[in-house]
Amino acid sequence: MSEPDRAPSGFADLSRSELAILVPELLLSGHLIDRSGMAHSIAAFGREGMAEVAIEEWQVASPVYTRRMQRALGFTGDGVETIFKGLQLDIGAPPQFMDFRYRVHDHRHGEFWLDHCGALADVEPMGESYVRSMCHDIEDPTFDATALATNPHAQVRPIHRPPRVPADRHPVCAWTVVIDDSHVPPPVPANFETVARSQAAQVVLDPIDPLDPGLGDYAGPLLSDLRFGDFSRSALIRMADEVCLQHHLLTLGFLIAVGARAEDAAAADIGRRQFAGIAGLTAERLRLALGLGDDDAALAQVLRRHPAWNPLCYTGVRVDHAEIGVRVRIPKRSGAMTDKVWPALIDATHLAPLDAMARGVNPRFTVHVIDDTDDELAVGFLLAEKPFAESGEVAITRFSTGANFQFADRGIPLPLTVI
Repeated sequence: MSEPDRAPSGFADLSRSELAILVPELLLSGHLIDRSGMAHSIAAFGREGMAEVAIEEWQVASPVYTRRMQRALGFTGDGVETIFKGLQLDIGAPPQFMDFRYRVHDHRHGEFWLDHCGALADVEPMGESYVRSMCHDIEDPTFDATALATNPHAQVRPIHRPPRVPADRHPVCAWTVVIDDSHVPPPVPANFETVARSQAAQVVLDPIDPLDPGLGDYAGPLLSDLRFGDFSRSALIRMADEVCLQHHLLTLGFLIAVGARAEDAAAADIGRRQFAGIAGLTAERLRLALGLGDDDAALAQVLRRHPAWNPLCYTGVRVDHAEIGVRVRIPKRSGAMTDKVWPALIDATHLAPLDAMARGVNPRFTVHVIDDTDDELAVGFLLAEKPFAESGEVAITRFSTGANFQFADRGIPLPLTVI
């Protein structure tokens, strides 16, 4: 077994309360990947091409990571309750920002609606054509792709959805989920097997310790909201690593879709821009969520928790902090390098995503190469005299209302399972 395979979780030294803060942050970060990626897709391929990229990336990624989370948290099944539990732990539906509400009628019938949709808040100012692209063109095939991970005969269909009439219609949308053996499953997307056989899909993470205080699974009733602090520390570590894999799997789908539409150099440039935009905003939110400062110690903490570098058994990335400063070591052989996801987009001449991460902690940080060998790229960070201007990629991602979104304590969640 290689060294990266034996790496402990990058979240293993966090407390249960810190992890309960971190997991919803990671879910929101995963959702905001598209605020960065789709902006550059529009520039390269137009609105219709952007919609095609979004459909393809979610179709190939969401069934893979949905099944992973079901197995990890012990809620495998073939009914609507299992579908809804999966959505609660899906970067496509981060809690509160995408405020899904659920109703289960029976094993094969249910409804959900959104009391708040952060994605719609981002897109409505862009006009009706973009709303239709998201709420019609993209949602129809991708909702079904997520549901069929649980049951191939599940169909998600709208009761109503945007464009909103009247303009302040609430809830913003509502959908039925029906499982019927007569439903014909949609065709398997062209690149699904590539993602399903990826290194990210095959990563084996540490099992949840059943003796750890708190909930060790989600095998109980469907809850109106997940209160992450109710889960055990071990379960939260597993969730965090699984959510980071969702980031990588979605990015893999994105890069495959972009690569089918652009020459290699142009596709890599779009990938790096997507990476830089979400890298910087995520670093900033992680720093604030964990109550960190803006010095080297804070930078090291943020880099260790960043989804780009986790799970460690997949990326092999090391973050060291010593008197000489913070060092990041990116191995040139790892599962992430094989899949050609985020770490593979970094080299000695393409460091913008690392600059963006560091400047999410302190705008004066700048990255520099320490060593570049056949085995690894090692970089360090220095403080410049004056702060750098925010990069265009981060500024684009900050367009989302998710940039400043605040999670709220909703108290004790209600069970929704039909008795």
